[in-house]
Amino acid sequence: MGLVGVQENGNREMGLSGVSLGSKNKYRRMDSELTEEDDAAQSHHRQLSNSTRKYVFACAVFASLNSVLLGYDVGVMSGAIIFIQEDLKITKVQEEVLVGSLSIVSLLGSLAGGRTSDAIGRKWTMGLAAVVFQAGAAVMTLAPSFQILMVGRLLAGIGIGFGVMIAPVYIAEISPTVARGSLTSFPEIFINLGILLGYVSNYAFSSFPVHTNWRIMLAVGILPSVFIAFALFIIPESPRWLVMQNRVEEARSVLLKTNENQIEVEERLAEIQEAAGISNAEKYEEKAVWRELLKPSPSLRRMLVTGFGIQCFQQITGIDATVYYSPEIFKGAGIEGNSNLLAATVAVGISKTVFILVAIILVDKLGRKPLLYISTIGMTVCLFSLAFTFTFLGTGNVGIALAVLSVCGNVAFFSVGIGPVCWVLTSEIFPLRLRAQAAALGAVGNRVCSGLVAMSFLSVADAITVGGTFLIFSVISALSVAFVYMFVPETKGKSLEQIELLFKNEHEWQKAEVELGDVEHLVQKE
Repeated sequence: MGLVGVQENGNREMGLSGVSLGSKNKYRRMDSELTEEDDAAQSHHRQLSNSTRKYVFACAVFASLNSVLLGYDVGVMSGAIIFIQEDLKITKVQEEVLVGSLSIVSLLGSLAGGRTSDAIGRKWTMGLAAVVFQAGAAVMTLAPSFQILMVGRLLAGIGIGFGVMIAPVYIAEISPTVARGSLTSFPEIFINLGILLGYVSNYAFSSFPVHTNWRIMLAVGILPSVFIAFALFIIPESPRWLVMQNRVEEARSVLLKTNENQIEVEERLAEIQEAAGISNAEKYEEKAVWRELLKPSPSLRRMLVTGFGIQCFQQITGIDATVYYSPEIFKGAGIEGNSNLLAATVAVGISKTVFILVAIILVDKLGRKPLLYISTIGMTVCLFSLAFTFTFLGTGNVGIALAVLSVCGNVAFFSVGIGPVCWVLTSEIFPLRLRAQAAALGAVGNRVCSGLVAMSFLSVADAITVGGTFLIFSVISALSVAFVYMFVPETKGKSLEQIELLFKNEHEWQKAEVELGDVEHLVQKE
Protein backbone atom coordinates (compact mmCIF):
# COMPACT_ATOMS: atom_id res chain seq x y z
CA MET A 1 0.00 0.00 0.00
CA GLY A 2 1.45 3.34 -0.92
CA LEU A 3 1.54 6.55 1.03
CA VAL A 4 -0.22 8.88 -1.32
CA GLY A 5 1.10 12.34 -1.94
CA VAL A 6 1.30 15.30 -4.27
CA GLN A 7 3.67 17.35 -6.34
CA GLU A 8 5.40 20.33 -4.81
CA ASN A 9 3.05 22.76 -6.48
CA GLY A 10 0.71 22.57 -3.50
CA ASN A 11 -2.08 20.53 -5.06
CA ARG A 12 -3.89 18.52 -2.45
CA GLU A 13 -4.89 14.87 -2.79
CA MET A 14 -6.42 12.39 -0.40
CA GLY A 15 -4.22 9.91 1.43
CA LEU A 16 -4.90 6.74 3.35
CA SER A 17 -7.40 6.85 6.20
CA GLY A 18 -8.90 10.08 4.87
CA VAL A 19 -5.70 12.10 5.34
CA SER A 20 -5.45 15.18 3.15
CA LEU A 21 -2.00 15.58 1.65
CA GLY A 22 -0.36 18.88 0.88
CA SER A 23 2.94 20.57 0.25
CA LYS A 24 4.47 21.42 3.64
CA ASN A 25 4.70 18.24 5.68
CA LYS A 26 7.56 16.48 7.41
CA TYR A 27 6.97 12.98 6.05
CA ARG A 28 8.18 12.88 2.48
CA ARG A 29 7.24 10.11 0.08
CA MET A 30 7.74 10.54 -3.68
CA ASP A 31 7.67 14.32 -3.74
CA SER A 32 4.57 14.05 -1.57
CA GLU A 33 3.96 15.41 1.88
CA LEU A 34 1.66 15.13 4.89
CA THR A 35 0.74 18.28 6.77
CA GLU A 36 -1.19 19.22 9.86
CA GLU A 37 -2.77 22.28 8.31
CA ASP A 38 -4.32 20.22 5.55
CA ASP A 39 -6.37 18.25 8.10
CA ALA A 40 -8.72 21.22 8.39
CA ALA A 41 -9.43 21.00 4.67
CA GLN A 42 -9.96 17.25 4.75
CA SER A 43 -13.73 17.23 5.11
CA HIS A 44 -14.40 19.69 2.30
CA HIS A 45 -11.95 18.02 -0.06
CA ARG A 46 -13.36 14.54 0.37
CA GLN A 47 -17.01 15.47 0.28
CA LEU A 48 -18.59 16.57 -2.94
CA SER A 49 -22.15 17.83 -2.97
CA ASN A 50 -24.89 15.41 -3.86
CA SER A 51 -25.46 17.09 -7.22
CA THR A 52 -21.78 16.87 -8.13
CA ARG A 53 -21.52 13.23 -7.04
CA LYS A 54 -24.59 12.36 -9.07
CA TYR A 55 -23.26 14.20 -12.12
CA VAL A 56 -19.88 12.44 -12.04
CA PHE A 57 -21.58 9.11 -11.36
CA ALA A 58 -23.93 9.62 -14.33
CA CYS A 59 -21.00 10.45 -16.62
CA ALA A 60 -19.19 7.26 -15.58
CA VAL A 61 -22.32 5.15 -16.07
CA PHE A 62 -23.12 6.55 -19.51
CA ALA A 63 -19.49 6.25 -20.62
CA SER A 64 -19.54 2.60 -19.59
CA LEU A 65 -22.57 1.59 -21.65
CA ASN A 66 -20.41 0.42 -24.55
CA SER A 67 -18.94 -2.14 -22.19
CA VAL A 68 -22.36 -3.79 -21.90
CA LEU A 69 -22.07 -4.58 -25.61
CA LEU A 70 -18.76 -6.37 -25.14
CA GLY A 71 -19.98 -8.26 -22.10
CA TYR A 72 -23.25 -9.25 -23.71
CA ASP A 73 -21.46 -10.53 -26.80
CA VAL A 74 -19.07 -12.63 -24.69
CA GLY A 75 -21.87 -14.07 -22.58
CA VAL A 76 -24.42 -14.67 -25.32
CA MET A 77 -21.94 -16.29 -27.70
CA SER A 78 -21.05 -18.94 -25.12
CA GLY A 79 -24.58 -20.31 -25.40
CA ALA A 80 -25.54 -19.21 -28.91
CA ILE A 81 -22.59 -21.13 -30.35
CA ILE A 82 -24.30 -24.39 -29.32
CA PHE A 83 -27.27 -23.61 -31.55
CA ILE A 84 -25.23 -21.94 -34.32
CA GLN A 85 -23.22 -25.14 -34.57
CA GLU A 86 -26.42 -27.15 -34.88
CA ASP A 87 -28.14 -24.75 -37.31
CA LEU A 88 -25.28 -23.81 -39.65
CA LYS A 89 -23.37 -27.10 -39.25
CA ILE A 90 -20.04 -25.41 -38.48
CA THR A 91 -16.91 -27.35 -37.49
CA LYS A 92 -15.04 -27.09 -34.17
CA VAL A 93 -12.32 -25.02 -35.85
CA GLN A 94 -14.94 -22.64 -37.29
CA GLU A 95 -16.46 -22.43 -33.80
CA GLU A 96 -13.09 -21.34 -32.36
CA VAL A 97 -12.57 -18.81 -35.17
CA LEU A 98 -16.07 -17.37 -34.71
CA VAL A 99 -15.63 -16.99 -30.96
CA GLY A 100 -12.02 -15.78 -30.93
CA SER A 101 -11.99 -13.57 -34.04
CA LEU A 102 -13.90 -10.79 -32.28
CA SER A 103 -11.02 -10.23 -29.86
CA ILE A 104 -8.38 -10.34 -32.59
CA VAL A 105 -10.24 -7.95 -34.89
CA SER A 106 -10.99 -5.59 -32.02
CA LEU A 107 -7.30 -4.66 -32.01
CA LEU A 108 -7.99 -2.69 -35.22
CA GLY A 109 -10.54 -0.63 -33.35
CA SER A 110 -8.21 -0.22 -30.38
CA LEU A 111 -5.33 0.93 -32.56
CA ALA A 112 -7.55 3.39 -34.41
CA GLY A 113 -9.28 4.41 -31.20
CA GLY A 114 -6.34 6.37 -29.79
CA ARG A 115 -5.88 8.52 -32.87
CA THR A 116 -9.63 8.86 -33.37
CA SER A 117 -10.24 10.01 -29.79
CA ASP A 118 -7.46 12.59 -30.11
CA ALA A 119 -9.05 13.85 -33.33
CA ILE A 120 -12.82 13.89 -32.64
CA GLY A 121 -12.87 13.70 -28.85
CA ARG A 122 -13.40 10.99 -26.27
CA LYS A 123 -17.19 10.97 -26.14
CA TRP A 124 -17.80 10.93 -29.90
CA THR A 125 -15.36 8.03 -30.21
CA MET A 126 -17.66 6.17 -27.81
CA GLY A 127 -20.57 6.99 -30.12
CA LEU A 128 -18.67 5.70 -33.14
CA ALA A 129 -17.90 2.47 -31.26
CA ALA A 130 -21.60 1.88 -30.62
CA VAL A 131 -22.59 2.51 -34.24
CA VAL A 132 -20.00 0.09 -35.63
CA PHE A 133 -20.87 -2.61 -33.10
CA GLN A 134 -24.60 -2.34 -33.75
CA ALA A 135 -24.03 -2.70 -37.49
CA GLY A 136 -22.12 -5.90 -36.82
CA ALA A 137 -24.79 -7.23 -34.46
CA ALA A 138 -27.48 -6.61 -37.09
CA VAL A 139 -25.50 -8.48 -39.75
CA MET A 140 -24.96 -11.45 -37.41
CA THR A 141 -28.65 -11.57 -36.54
CA LEU A 142 -29.64 -11.91 -40.20
CA ALA A 143 -26.70 -14.06 -41.32
CA PRO A 144 -27.77 -17.01 -43.55
CA SER A 145 -24.31 -18.61 -43.54
CA PHE A 146 -21.05 -18.87 -41.60
CA GLN A 147 -19.34 -16.45 -44.00
CA ILE A 148 -21.92 -13.67 -43.46
CA LEU A 149 -21.87 -14.39 -39.73
CA MET A 150 -18.11 -13.75 -39.79
CA VAL A 151 -18.59 -10.39 -41.56
CA GLY A 152 -20.87 -9.25 -38.76
CA ARG A 153 -18.45 -10.61 -36.19
CA LEU A 154 -15.61 -8.57 -37.68
CA LEU A 155 -17.65 -5.36 -37.60
CA ALA A 156 -18.66 -6.02 -34.00
CA GLY A 157 -15.01 -6.62 -33.10
CA ILE A 158 -13.90 -3.27 -34.50
CA GLY A 159 -16.63 -1.49 -32.53
CA ILE A 160 -15.62 -3.28 -29.34
CA GLY A 161 -11.99 -2.29 -29.94
CA PHE A 162 -13.00 1.37 -29.96
CA GLY A 163 -15.13 0.98 -26.86
CA VAL A 164 -12.79 -0.95 -24.57
CA MET A 165 -9.93 1.52 -24.93
CA ILE A 166 -11.78 4.83 -24.73
CA ALA A 167 -14.22 4.38 -21.82
CA PRO A 168 -11.58 4.00 -19.06
CA VAL A 169 -9.56 6.91 -20.50
CA TYR A 170 -12.61 9.19 -20.54
CA ILE A 171 -13.69 8.27 -17.02
CA ALA A 172 -10.17 8.69 -15.60
CA GLU A 173 -9.88 12.13 -17.19
CA ILE A 174 -13.22 13.40 -15.90
CA SER A 175 -13.22 11.87 -12.40
CA PRO A 176 -12.12 13.57 -9.17
CA THR A 177 -8.91 12.00 -7.86
CA VAL A 178 -10.51 10.71 -4.66
CA ALA A 179 -13.03 8.57 -6.59
CA ARG A 180 -11.12 7.85 -9.79
CA GLY A 181 -10.34 4.19 -9.02
CA SER A 182 -13.96 3.28 -8.31
CA LEU A 183 -15.32 5.21 -11.28
CA THR A 184 -12.72 3.90 -13.72
CA SER A 185 -13.79 0.39 -12.73
CA PHE A 186 -17.30 1.04 -14.06
CA PRO A 187 -16.57 -0.36 -17.57
CA GLU A 188 -15.62 -3.66 -15.97
CA ILE A 189 -18.88 -3.63 -13.98
CA PHE A 190 -20.84 -3.16 -17.16
CA ILE A 191 -18.86 -5.84 -18.98
CA ASN A 192 -19.82 -8.25 -16.21
CA LEU A 193 -23.41 -7.07 -16.28
CA GLY A 194 -23.43 -7.65 -20.04
CA ILE A 195 -22.01 -11.16 -19.59
CA LEU A 196 -24.72 -11.97 -17.05
CA LEU A 197 -27.42 -10.62 -19.39
CA GLY A 198 -25.95 -12.74 -22.19
CA TYR A 199 -26.12 -15.87 -20.04
CA VAL A 200 -29.70 -15.08 -19.00
CA SER A 201 -30.63 -14.46 -22.65
CA ASN A 202 -29.18 -17.84 -23.59
CA TYR A 203 -31.27 -19.58 -20.96
CA ALA A 204 -34.43 -17.58 -21.74
CA PHE A 205 -34.43 -18.23 -25.50
CA SER A 206 -32.92 -21.73 -25.56
CA SER A 207 -36.37 -23.34 -25.89
CA PHE A 208 -37.10 -21.54 -29.18
CA PRO A 209 -36.55 -23.34 -32.52
CA VAL A 210 -32.84 -23.78 -33.37
CA HIS A 211 -33.07 -21.64 -36.50
CA THR A 212 -34.35 -18.60 -34.59
CA ASN A 213 -33.20 -18.82 -30.96
CA TRP A 214 -29.56 -17.83 -31.52
CA ARG A 215 -30.64 -14.97 -33.82
CA ILE A 216 -32.89 -13.56 -31.09
CA MET A 217 -30.04 -13.91 -28.59
CA LEU A 218 -27.73 -11.85 -30.83
CA ALA A 219 -30.42 -9.31 -31.77
CA VAL A 220 -31.07 -8.37 -28.14
CA GLY A 221 -27.53 -6.90 -28.09
CA ILE A 222 -28.70 -4.08 -30.37
CA LEU A 223 -30.93 -2.54 -27.69
CA PRO A 224 -28.21 -0.69 -25.67
CA SER A 225 -27.57 1.60 -28.66
CA VAL A 226 -30.67 3.62 -27.75
CA PHE A 227 -29.22 4.46 -24.34
CA ILE A 228 -25.78 5.20 -25.79
CA ALA A 229 -27.26 7.69 -28.27
CA PHE A 230 -29.11 9.36 -25.38
CA ALA A 231 -25.94 9.46 -23.28
CA LEU A 232 -23.94 11.36 -25.91
CA PHE A 233 -26.20 14.39 -25.45
CA ILE A 234 -25.72 14.37 -21.66
CA ILE A 235 -22.08 13.66 -20.87
CA PRO A 236 -19.48 16.42 -21.41
CA GLU A 237 -16.23 16.10 -23.31
CA SER A 238 -13.09 15.22 -21.36
CA PRO A 239 -11.51 18.37 -19.85
CA ARG A 240 -8.04 17.07 -20.68
CA TRP A 241 -8.97 16.61 -24.34
CA LEU A 242 -10.47 20.11 -24.39
CA VAL A 243 -7.22 21.53 -23.00
CA MET A 244 -5.27 19.69 -25.69
CA GLN A 245 -7.48 21.48 -28.23
CA ASN A 246 -6.80 24.84 -26.53
CA ARG A 247 -10.45 25.03 -25.46
CA VAL A 248 -9.49 25.98 -21.92
CA GLU A 249 -12.71 27.76 -20.94
CA GLU A 250 -14.77 24.72 -21.87
CA ALA A 251 -12.40 22.55 -19.85
CA ARG A 252 -12.82 24.86 -16.85
CA SER A 253 -16.59 24.62 -17.18
CA VAL A 254 -16.45 20.80 -17.14
CA LEU A 255 -14.12 20.77 -14.12
CA LEU A 256 -16.49 23.07 -12.24
CA LYS A 257 -19.24 20.49 -12.74
CA THR A 258 -17.11 17.78 -11.15
CA ASN A 259 -15.61 19.91 -8.35
CA GLU A 260 -17.29 22.95 -6.79
CA ASN A 261 -14.08 24.37 -5.29
CA GLN A 262 -12.95 27.16 -7.64
CA ILE A 263 -9.39 27.20 -6.30
CA GLU A 264 -8.96 23.47 -6.75
CA VAL A 265 -10.41 23.69 -10.26
CA GLU A 266 -7.83 26.30 -11.20
CA GLU A 267 -5.05 24.20 -9.72
CA ARG A 268 -6.21 21.13 -11.61
CA LEU A 269 -6.54 23.13 -14.82
CA ALA A 270 -2.99 24.44 -14.45
CA GLU A 271 -1.76 20.88 -13.89
CA ILE A 272 -3.53 19.67 -17.03
CA GLN A 273 -2.22 22.58 -19.08
CA GLU A 274 1.31 21.85 -17.97
CA ALA A 275 0.93 18.16 -18.70
CA ALA A 276 -0.58 18.89 -22.11
CA GLY A 277 2.29 21.22 -22.98
CA ILE A 278 0.26 24.44 -23.23
CA SER A 279 1.92 26.32 -20.37
CA ASN A 280 5.42 24.95 -20.95
CA ALA A 281 7.05 25.54 -24.32
CA GLU A 282 9.45 22.68 -23.75
CA LYS A 283 6.54 20.29 -23.95
CA TYR A 284 6.05 21.09 -27.61
CA GLU A 285 8.04 18.38 -29.29
CA GLU A 286 8.05 17.41 -32.92
CA LYS A 287 8.47 13.75 -32.07
CA ALA A 288 5.34 11.85 -33.09
CA VAL A 289 3.43 10.03 -30.41
CA TRP A 290 3.91 6.60 -31.95
CA ARG A 291 7.60 7.23 -32.51
CA GLU A 292 7.92 8.11 -28.83
CA LEU A 293 6.09 4.93 -27.89
CA LEU A 294 8.29 2.80 -30.14
CA LYS A 295 11.49 4.47 -28.87
CA PRO A 296 10.53 5.21 -25.28
CA SER A 297 12.52 6.93 -22.58
CA PRO A 298 13.40 4.78 -19.52
CA SER A 299 10.42 6.09 -17.54
CA LEU A 300 8.02 5.55 -20.44
CA ARG A 301 9.46 2.08 -20.97
CA ARG A 302 8.60 1.23 -17.37
CA MET A 303 5.06 2.55 -17.92
CA LEU A 304 4.68 0.42 -21.04
CA VAL A 305 5.95 -2.71 -19.30
CA THR A 306 3.45 -2.16 -16.47
CA GLY A 307 0.49 -1.22 -18.66
CA PHE A 308 1.02 -3.70 -21.48
CA GLY A 309 2.05 -6.49 -19.12
CA ILE A 310 -0.97 -6.25 -16.83
CA GLN A 311 -3.28 -6.16 -19.85
CA CYS A 312 -1.74 -9.34 -21.26
CA PHE A 313 -1.76 -11.18 -17.93
CA GLN A 314 -5.44 -10.34 -17.52
CA GLN A 315 -6.20 -12.53 -20.54
CA ILE A 316 -3.50 -15.22 -20.74
CA THR A 317 -4.62 -16.56 -17.37
CA GLY A 318 -7.58 -17.95 -19.34
CA ILE A 319 -10.55 -15.89 -18.19
CA ASP A 320 -12.12 -15.90 -21.65
CA ALA A 321 -11.78 -19.67 -21.84
CA THR A 322 -13.90 -20.05 -18.70
CA VAL A 323 -16.40 -17.42 -19.85
CA TYR A 324 -16.77 -18.30 -23.55
CA TYR A 325 -16.59 -22.05 -23.09
CA SER A 326 -18.20 -22.54 -19.69
CA PRO A 327 -20.94 -24.77 -21.22
CA GLU A 328 -18.22 -26.94 -22.82
CA ILE A 329 -16.31 -27.07 -19.52
CA PHE A 330 -19.39 -28.04 -17.54
CA LYS A 331 -20.33 -30.62 -20.15
CA GLY A 332 -16.88 -32.17 -19.78
CA ALA A 333 -17.35 -32.19 -16.00
CA GLY A 334 -20.50 -34.28 -16.40
CA ILE A 335 -23.48 -31.88 -16.59
CA GLU A 336 -26.00 -33.04 -19.19
CA GLY A 337 -28.67 -31.20 -21.21
CA ASN A 338 -28.49 -27.73 -22.80
CA SER A 339 -30.84 -26.17 -20.24
CA ASN A 340 -28.74 -27.45 -17.33
CA LEU A 341 -25.53 -26.27 -18.99
CA LEU A 342 -26.91 -22.78 -19.62
CA ALA A 343 -28.33 -22.60 -16.09
CA ALA A 344 -24.87 -23.38 -14.71
CA THR A 345 -23.41 -20.54 -16.78
CA VAL A 346 -25.88 -18.13 -15.18
CA ALA A 347 -24.25 -18.98 -11.83
CA VAL A 348 -20.89 -18.02 -13.36
CA GLY A 349 -22.34 -14.71 -14.56
CA ILE A 350 -23.81 -13.93 -11.14
CA SER A 351 -20.47 -14.66 -9.42
CA LYS A 352 -18.60 -12.45 -11.85
CA THR A 353 -21.03 -9.56 -11.48
CA VAL A 354 -21.39 -9.67 -7.68
CA PHE A 355 -17.65 -9.63 -7.02
CA ILE A 356 -16.98 -6.73 -9.38
CA LEU A 357 -19.10 -4.68 -6.97
CA VAL A 358 -16.76 -5.72 -4.17
CA ALA A 359 -13.84 -4.40 -6.22
CA ILE A 360 -15.54 -1.06 -6.76
CA ILE A 361 -15.98 -0.62 -3.02
CA LEU A 362 -12.38 -1.55 -2.20
CA VAL A 363 -10.28 -0.15 -5.05
CA ASP A 364 -10.08 3.37 -3.58
CA LYS A 365 -9.94 2.15 0.03
CA LEU A 366 -7.67 -0.88 -0.02
CA GLY A 367 -5.73 0.17 -3.12
CA ARG A 368 -4.92 -1.28 -6.54
CA LYS A 369 -1.99 -3.50 -5.62
CA PRO A 370 -3.54 -5.41 -2.67
CA LEU A 371 -6.55 -6.25 -4.83
CA LEU A 372 -4.22 -7.53 -7.54
CA TYR A 373 -2.49 -9.81 -5.03
CA ILE A 374 -5.81 -11.20 -3.76
CA SER A 375 -7.06 -11.68 -7.30
CA THR A 376 -4.03 -13.36 -8.88
CA ILE A 377 -3.38 -15.68 -5.91
CA GLY A 378 -7.04 -16.69 -5.75
CA MET A 379 -7.21 -17.34 -9.49
CA THR A 380 -4.09 -19.50 -9.28
CA VAL A 381 -5.72 -21.69 -6.64
CA CYS A 382 -9.01 -22.01 -8.56
CA LEU A 383 -7.32 -22.80 -11.87
CA PHE A 384 -5.19 -25.48 -10.21
CA SER A 385 -8.36 -26.86 -8.61
CA LEU A 386 -9.96 -27.12 -12.07
CA ALA A 387 -6.90 -28.93 -13.40
CA PHE A 388 -7.04 -31.35 -10.47
CA THR A 389 -10.79 -31.93 -10.92
CA PHE A 390 -10.59 -32.81 -14.62
CA THR A 391 -7.46 -34.92 -14.19
CA PHE A 392 -8.35 -36.99 -11.12
CA LEU A 393 -12.04 -36.70 -10.18
CA GLY A 394 -13.82 -37.48 -13.45
CA THR A 395 -17.52 -36.80 -14.04
CA GLY A 396 -19.10 -37.78 -10.73
CA ASN A 397 -21.14 -35.52 -8.47
CA VAL A 398 -18.04 -34.41 -6.56
CA GLY A 399 -16.28 -33.57 -9.80
CA ILE A 400 -19.26 -31.57 -11.07
CA ALA A 401 -19.60 -29.64 -7.81
CA LEU A 402 -15.88 -28.83 -7.63
CA ALA A 403 -15.77 -27.83 -11.31
CA VAL A 404 -18.69 -25.41 -10.92
CA LEU A 405 -17.22 -24.05 -7.66
CA SER A 406 -13.77 -23.60 -9.23
CA VAL A 407 -15.09 -21.82 -12.33
CA CYS A 408 -17.26 -19.52 -10.21
CA GLY A 409 -14.32 -18.90 -7.86
CA ASN A 410 -12.00 -18.13 -10.75
CA VAL A 411 -14.30 -15.50 -12.27
CA ALA A 412 -15.01 -14.07 -8.79
CA PHE A 413 -11.30 -13.57 -8.02
CA PHE A 414 -10.82 -12.14 -11.52
CA SER A 415 -13.60 -9.62 -10.95
CA VAL A 416 -12.36 -8.54 -7.53
CA GLY A 417 -8.91 -7.57 -8.82
CA ILE A 418 -7.17 -7.95 -12.15
CA GLY A 419 -10.40 -7.56 -14.14
CA PRO A 420 -11.18 -3.93 -13.21
CA VAL A 421 -7.79 -2.85 -11.83
CA CYS A 422 -6.10 -3.64 -15.13
CA TRP A 423 -8.16 -0.93 -16.86
CA VAL A 424 -7.79 1.48 -13.94
CA LEU A 425 -3.99 1.25 -14.12
CA THR A 426 -3.69 1.65 -17.89
CA SER A 427 -5.90 4.73 -17.79
CA GLU A 428 -3.81 6.27 -14.98
CA ILE A 429 -0.13 5.67 -15.58
CA PHE A 430 0.61 7.28 -18.95
CA PRO A 431 1.40 10.97 -19.61
CA LEU A 432 -1.48 13.01 -21.02
CA ARG A 433 0.11 13.53 -24.44
CA LEU A 434 0.49 9.73 -24.81
CA ARG A 435 -2.44 8.49 -22.79
CA ALA A 436 -4.93 7.66 -25.54
CA GLN A 437 -2.40 5.96 -27.81
CA ALA A 438 -0.72 4.06 -24.98
CA ALA A 439 -4.08 2.92 -23.63
CA ALA A 440 -4.93 1.78 -27.16
CA LEU A 441 -1.69 -0.22 -27.28
CA GLY A 442 -2.56 -1.90 -23.98
CA ALA A 443 -6.06 -2.70 -25.24
CA VAL A 444 -4.49 -4.26 -28.34
CA GLY A 445 -2.39 -6.57 -26.18
CA ASN A 446 -5.46 -7.44 -24.14
CA ARG A 447 -7.58 -8.27 -27.19
CA VAL A 448 -4.84 -10.25 -28.96
CA CYS A 449 -4.29 -12.42 -25.88
CA SER A 450 -8.03 -12.82 -25.48
CA GLY A 451 -8.36 -13.93 -29.11
CA LEU A 452 -5.47 -16.37 -28.89
CA VAL A 453 -6.97 -18.01 -25.82
CA ALA A 454 -10.48 -18.14 -27.29
CA MET A 455 -9.30 -19.44 -30.68
CA SER A 456 -7.08 -22.17 -29.27
CA PHE A 457 -8.76 -23.44 -26.10
CA LEU A 458 -10.77 -26.27 -27.65
CA SER A 459 -7.87 -27.46 -29.82
CA VAL A 460 -5.35 -27.33 -26.96
CA ALA A 461 -7.81 -29.10 -24.63
CA ASP A 462 -8.22 -31.86 -27.22
CA ALA A 463 -4.43 -32.19 -27.50
CA ILE A 464 -3.39 -32.12 -23.83
CA THR A 465 -6.77 -32.58 -22.04
CA VAL A 466 -8.86 -29.92 -20.28
CA GLY A 467 -7.00 -30.60 -17.01
CA GLY A 468 -3.62 -30.02 -18.68
CA THR A 469 -4.86 -26.76 -20.20
CA PHE A 470 -6.00 -25.39 -16.85
CA LEU A 471 -2.72 -26.46 -15.26
CA ILE A 472 -0.93 -24.21 -17.78
CA PHE A 473 -3.32 -21.37 -16.93
CA SER A 474 -2.59 -21.84 -13.21
CA VAL A 475 1.17 -21.59 -13.81
CA ILE A 476 0.70 -18.39 -15.83
CA SER A 477 -1.51 -16.99 -13.07
CA ALA A 478 1.26 -17.71 -10.54
CA LEU A 479 3.67 -15.74 -12.74
CA SER A 480 1.23 -12.82 -12.71
CA VAL A 481 1.63 -12.59 -8.92
CA ALA A 482 5.36 -12.04 -9.39
CA PHE A 483 4.70 -9.48 -12.13
CA VAL A 484 2.45 -7.45 -9.83
CA TYR A 485 5.11 -7.46 -7.12
CA MET A 486 7.91 -6.35 -9.45
CA PHE A 487 6.28 -3.93 -11.87
CA VAL A 488 3.01 -2.48 -10.53
CA PRO A 489 3.10 0.62 -8.29
CA GLU A 490 0.31 1.73 -5.97
CA THR A 491 -1.53 4.65 -7.60
CA LYS A 492 -4.40 5.08 -5.16
CA GLY A 493 -5.19 8.69 -4.30
CA LYS A 494 -2.69 10.32 -6.65
CA SER A 495 -3.58 12.71 -9.45
CA LEU A 496 -2.84 11.55 -12.98
CA GLU A 497 0.00 14.02 -13.21
CA GLN A 498 1.55 12.80 -9.94
CA ILE A 499 1.43 9.18 -11.07
CA GLU A 500 3.69 10.12 -13.96
CA LEU A 501 6.36 11.03 -11.40
CA LEU A 502 6.30 7.49 -10.00
CA PHE A 503 8.04 6.17 -13.08
CA LYS A 504 10.76 8.81 -13.32
CA ASN A 505 13.12 6.81 -11.12
CA GLU A 506 13.16 3.03 -11.30
CA HIS A 507 11.46 1.27 -8.36
CA GLU A 508 10.67 4.65 -6.79
CA TRP A 509 7.22 3.39 -5.87
CA GLN A 510 8.70 0.54 -3.84
CA LYS A 511 10.53 3.02 -1.62
CA ALA A 512 7.34 5.03 -1.30
CA GLU A 513 5.00 2.22 -0.36
CA VAL A 514 4.36 1.95 3.37
CA GLU A 515 1.89 -0.11 5.30
CA LEU A 516 -1.43 1.40 6.38
CA GLY A 517 -0.44 1.01 10.01
CA ASP A 518 2.69 3.11 9.45
CA VAL A 519 0.62 5.89 7.92
CA GLU A 520 -1.87 5.86 10.75
CA HIS A 521 1.03 5.95 13.22
CA LEU A 522 2.40 9.06 11.54
CA VAL A 523 -1.01 10.71 11.59
CA GLN A 524 -1.53 9.93 15.27
CA LYS A 525 1.95 11.18 16.06
CA GLU A 526 1.13 14.48 14.42
